[in-house]
Amino acid sequence: MKFTRLLQALLLSAWGLAAAAATPPMQVPDTIAQRAAACIACHGREGASTDGGYFPRLSGKPEGYLYNQLLSFRDGRRFNADMTHMVRHLSDAYLRELAAYFAGLDLPYPSIPASTDASPAMLARGKALALQGDAARGIPACAQCHGAALTGVQPGIPGLLGLPRLYLSSQLGAWLTNDRHALAPDCMAEVGRKLDSADINAVASWLALQPMPADTRPLAALPAPLPTPCSAMNR
Repeated sequence: MKFTRLLQALLLSAWGLAAAAATPPMQVPDTIAQRAAACIACHGREGASTDGGYFPRLSGKPEGYLYNQLLSFRDGRRFNADMTHMVRHLSDAYLRELAAYFAGLDLPYPSIPASTDASPAMLARGKALALQGDAARGIPACAQCHGAALTGVQPGIPGLLGLPRLYLSSQLGAWLTNDRHALAPDCMAEVGRKLDSADINAVASWLALQPMPADTRPLAALPAPLPTPCSAMNR
């Protein structure tokens, strides 16, 4: 009886090995979409962002902006342990390919109910900074660089809408504390140092509440030159 069971087990094992050998291994497509799949763990499906409250949307951002951010994470101008680990050994050409892939996606923005604990006065302050700036303090309006609809400008200025308040405030805060840098001319470093924590909370709260316009694409160009010190930023 024991011999019979042993023989049956051996036969089943041999059959399983033969079946496995006869099954061809699964082929993973070598495409940029497949290679970019690692990004969706944090940024959401195809870079459309998540509801986690922090990670920014990637799809549809200007290619030049995405490329510059990947370079900055790789080269130490921006600091995030996970992002640095992901890109530290990637070439310029590979980073450009990733940027072009996400820039070329046209995914709908999720419909997320707007809510805030910001006061009406704080939101009014945020709106004023976003659309008018503060001339007395030398702070240009967000709309002067990021476009009247705040959807960004080609080739290198990102949109500010459709982003979580926490992400917006953390990045503005990083400019204020000198923890984030960009390729020259580091426009936001100049602007960011003129903001205080109340400014940052106000403008991030207001931006996060704004609905997306019908056309969410970045502008091809601004109707007027960028304000100093940003005048050479979008060349």
